[in-house]
Amino acid sequence: MSSAVPYWRLSNFYFWYFSLLGASAPFWPLFLEKLGLSPARIGELIAIPMLMRVLAPNLWAALADSRGTRLGILRLGSVCTLVFFAGVFIDQSFWVLALVMALHSFFWHAILPQAEVITLHHLGTRTDHYSKVRLWGSVGFIAVVVGFGWLFERLPVLYLPHLMALIMLMIILAGFFLPALQVGEVSTPLARGTLRGLLKQPTMLAFFAGCLLMLASHGPYYTFFSVYLQGLGYSRVAIGLLWALGVLAEIIVFLLMARVIPKLGLRWVLVGSLMLATLRWVMIALWADNLWLLLLAQCLHAATFGAFHAAAVAFIQQHFPPQRQSTGQALYSTLGGAGGALGALLSGYAWGSLGASQTYMGAAALALLGAWLAWRWLHPQSITCKESP
Repeated sequence: MSSAVPYWRLSNFYFWYFSLLGASAPFWPLFLEKLGLSPARIGELIAIPMLMRVLAPNLWAALADSRGTRLGILRLGSVCTLVFFAGVFIDQSFWVLALVMALHSFFWHAILPQAEVITLHHLGTRTDHYSKVRLWGSVGFIAVVVGFGWLFERLPVLYLPHLMALIMLMIILAGFFLPALQVGEVSTPLARGTLRGLLKQPTMLAFFAGCLLMLASHGPYYTFFSVYLQGLGYSRVAIGLLWALGVLAEIIVFLLMARVIPKLGLRWVLVGSLMLATLRWVMIALWADNLWLLLLAQCLHAATFGAFHAAAVAFIQQHFPPQRQSTGQALYSTLGGAGGALGALLSGYAWGSLGASQTYMGAAALALLGAWLAWRWLHPQSITCKESP
């Protein structure tokens, strides 16, 4: 990594941003369960931030692309995330929690698309080194899931919101250490017809459909994986370590992606990731009580998130014009929110009626459909970006 790239300041932000995800993804469902909420209510609450991810990124991206205020939006979003999350300390009834999650996540989802654009801007033509910055987010995730797993064996999980608030404060501080972008980073606005024409192309539609289905297939994992394992008798330390194993595998893949993507190409990385997601959900559905097979399934997180995410970010960077980078990243984030919300809602309702195994088999079917769409229509070399007449 060249010394001209502010590697450590960028990496520090990713570390704290994904530390918060490491606190919320495994332990927030356990916190909600401890409050006495039903699986359907838990699924609804988990879906709210994902639904906000459908709305918020595009509004913030439109502002960022038109005003060139990416770093300012990131910092504003970080501060407001903590301010509105503080409502959880006032009341923990279902409707208050729903309001808190909606308000704080509206600003939370302004952050990552801007961070992605800022990072890629500083990397310049070295986009294959994105993974070397992003892997520090995975390190932060691991540190928190392992540490909190150990901590919540000794303290009630009801302390989780206090710890999450501290991490949010660190995100605010990390945001103020991020380097500013150069003046004039926003180019002449791209004609509206150009973006519309780009999004109508079959390859682009296949890409975004694959993203939607991949994230939807993760619904049972992000909503009920910890609850599922706790019901099978795994301790909270073991649950934290299993989450950490998945992200450790993700880190290894991030280190390799600079060599993997040029060799395999974006199409085959995306198709292969979706196929391995299918296998992973089948294994969790049928053999989660077998520790060795569960360990193997968690290692597949390297593909289902690590490889897929790195390839998706690179795909957008390559095929969206510079003037629309925030828009492209926001669309990706939006589809992640739509897919995640759909997966959380469906898994919440299916968990009580169909059971865990059938819910995960449904997730496998979604990933398999995404793999077929990507294999059939994802041909990046066919994408064109021309001005509309």
